[in-house]
Amino acid sequence: MDYKKSGVDIEAGYRSVELMKEHVKRTMRPEVLGGLGGFSGAFSLKAVKDMEHPVLLSGTDGVGTKIKLAFLMDRHDTIGIDCVAMCVNDVATAGGEPLFFLDYIACGKNYPEKIASIVSGVSEGCRQAGCALIGGETAEHPDLMPEDEYDLAGFTVGVAEEKEIITGADVKENDVLVGLASSGVHSNGFSLIRKIFPMTREALDTYYEELGATLGETLLAPTRIYVKALKSVKEAGVRILACSHITGGGFYENIPRMLPEGKHAVIEKNSYPVPPVFALMAKEGQVEEQMMYNTYNMGLGMVLAVSPSDVDKTMEAVKAAGETPYIVGKITNGKKGVTLC
Repeated sequence: MDYKKSGVDIEAGYRSVELMKEHVKRTMRPEVLGGLGGFSGAFSLKAVKDMEHPVLLSGTDGVGTKIKLAFLMDRHDTIGIDCVAMCVNDVATAGGEPLFFLDYIACGKNYPEKIASIVSGVSEGCRQAGCALIGGETAEHPDLMPEDEYDLAGFTVGVAEEKEIITGADVKENDVLVGLASSGVHSNGFSLIRKIFPMTREALDTYYEELGATLGETLLAPTRIYVKALKSVKEAGVRILACSHITGGGFYENIPRMLPEGKHAVIEKNSYPVPPVFALMAKEGQVEEQMMYNTYNMGLGMVLAVSPSDVDKTMEAVKAAGETPYIVGKITNGKKGVTLC
């Protein structure tokens, strides 16, 4: 008896590392010290020490049951983008610049090409966010997970000047809410989606005219990464007063998180186009509108609050970063919360 016969293939692990090295190289920053394969990842803080009062910001997350679609469609090169997005977008909402990222893949059996495909997506997400992929772990769990399944999670660390952290404390009445378009469902609410639609390859390969794609392609579209858009707004001289990443809990849970007591957000539902996938989901699953907005991003992956005098600069900066912005509402005085009208 040996380790391989017990279900853990060490050689496959070595092969996975070799295959992923080319993807990791795409994410390198000057601060990265050493290469892939060590016991830890090293990142120099030389640039950070020149900041007045640097504050480290961290975020960790996974992609939830969206990963089931990757299994069914046997497509693994985009799910890593979702993992990175869920972490770096959270750090960006506080005004942080993501510095580096680490991933963790748990699998029933290590198939090196599949692992490399997953990491290619993680690498692409890091490239979009401007952070370095400095390490990770691939753990083979025979008997604990089916051989053809895996789970993926990640962790990022960013930095911000203390005085530039976005807290929402200075939000005022009549400040304007700017929404950034999502790419679709992103990475939340898939447990409900898997009840709405049959989770078969035939159903996922069905083409819908209103979607302009198959159901599977639409649902698997990776989460937008908004780091560069928020950086572009900052570089345009705009102070973002509050910021919310619209993830699990949709509008009703996430918008209030960016508000101080005594301030209320009012969002006009008709101020931007809602992607057709959400109407399809509501129809097929007979999901009430309030529940849709309480579960999904409904077409807005990020919402910013800015001063009325900064709206034009904000819109232009977001567009310059390749994202699509909409003026979606405003701040009023009142009980902390959100109204959709």
